[in-house]
Amino acid sequence: MEEFILIFRHENATGKVSPEQMQAWMKQQMDWVGSIAAQNKFVSGTGLLFDDARVVGYNGLVTNGPFGDIKETLGGYIVVKAESVDEAVAFAKGAPVLQGEGNTVEVRKIA
Repeated sequence: MEEFILIFRHENATGKVSPEQMQAWMKQQMDWVGSIAAQNKFVSGTGLLFDDARVVGYNGLVTNGPFGDIKETLGGYIVVKAESVDEAVAFAKGAPVLQGEGNTVEVRKIA
């Protein structure tokens, strides 16, 4: 069994949806992760916040950001155990983030 990271890319919804809608999405996310955990294939994962974020570039240049107003943001990730990339992709297809048009889940094998 190998490990894969599922990276969630989406538009920042902060301030654009109601607290109730955000709570509903979080429940869907937790239920989805719970279904993977029930198969003993969830390794770890978390959401990513914009507060106190920094980008470090060439020659150590540090800037504030990234910011949620850019076209696409990294919203979080989970790490799963899977027999193949196809199984990891099957997990990704169930991600609630895919309900949003333009949102994606990138699946990458962890070395």
